[in-house]
This record gives sequence, C-alpha cells and structure tokens, in this order.
Amino acid sequence: MGRSRPFVALDLILMNISYASGRIATLGRLGQHSAHQRDESRNLMTLIHPGRFTAEVPETFVTFLIGMRVNRPLKLSSWWSVAQAMPRMQRELREHPELGCLGIHNWFGRTTLSLQYWRDFESLNAYARNPNQEHLPAWRAFNKAVSNSGDVGIWHETYQVTAGKVEAIYGNMPLFGLAAAFAHVPVKKIGQSAAKRIGASKVDDTAVEPY
Repeated sequence: MGRSRPFVALDLILMNISYASGRIATLGRLGQHSAHQRDESRNLMTLIHPGRFTAEVPETFVTFLIGMRVNRPLKLSSWWSVAQAMPRMQRELREHPELGCLGIHNWFGRTTLSLQYWRDFESLNAYARNPNQEHLPAWRAFNKAVSNSGDVGIWHETYQVTAGKVEAIYGNMPLFGLAAAFAHVPVKKIGQSAAKRIGASKVDDTAVEPY
C-alpha cells in the first residue's frame, strides 16, 4: 500500500529542508574554509573507498541522536518551525567547529534522525544552554508553541563513549560515521574482526574470510 498524500508531501518538504541545510557532515573538518575547500570536502564524502576500512578513534567522545516525529502532518503551523530549526543549528555548528561538534549525518521521513558526534558532553551541554546560539531559542519556542499538544514529537539520546570501547567497519563506503569524524584507516591497521577492534580479544579471528 502506498503512502498517503500528506506523508508523501511531508517527505518532500523534509527533503527540501535537508537540501537547504547542505546535508552537513564532518563539520569539524569543514570549519570556516573557503567555498572551494568545502566543495572538495563534500566531494570526499561521496567518493567510494573499495575494500574494508574502519575508524581510528583515539579519545573519548559523545554520540548524540536527535530528531522529530510529525504526528499530525496537516498541523503545518505546529511542526514547520521545528523542522526549520535544525538546519539553522547545523549551519551554526558547521561554521563554528570550536563548539565541539565533530560530524553529523541526517535521515529524513516522518521520524527524522540526526546522528551527531561531539568532542565531549560538556561541549554539547554548553551549546544546548547558550542563549546566544540557535538551540536554546528554538527549545523555548517549541515548549511555548507545541508543549504537550501531541502535534509533533521531539526526541534525543546521548551516549558517552570511552576510548578503546568502540569499533566500526565500512566496506565499499564513502567517508561516513566515525571514520569521517575522526580518522579513516584500512581495517587491518586495527583488526579484521570486531572483537579485536573493540578490544574484547587479542586474537584477530574472523568468522568469514575478509575481502
């Protein structure tokens, strides 16, 4: 069964918002560079790396998941301002890497998901509470305009990740995730198996022959 018209329209609107935000990724690497440098960095995000790679993550960091859910698509006046707020925040984070955001990837639909990597919780919390930056005014506006009406939902989850307790694999992928936020290296540098990469085993024993 196809999606109803309100949800198809919703998908198109959110995709346009995504396009307007520049599909921000690897914010720490882009920083305040020239337009030419930013274009080169975005091209790197679409370049496929054949083979198996992993992320080299030397320090503790924070993984932050945040998003919204449009519960009532026809209540445009309720959720439109919420949908517009995230691109403004992400643009600010892209232009100010000193705030501590290391990378962002976005997915859009009725429930949106923004995957973010932060230097530490202190940086994330400071940004969330700063009245001179984009997040706090948007937070206050949401509580005032939407509150518990149920028209639109917001959510987030925060994880503090200890150095040496993370592993990743990227097979035939462009720069993505932790590898984009930190360092993209051949998997053999850290370990062919997930157990070796995360430090659970000293033996690098794979269940399937790696390519």
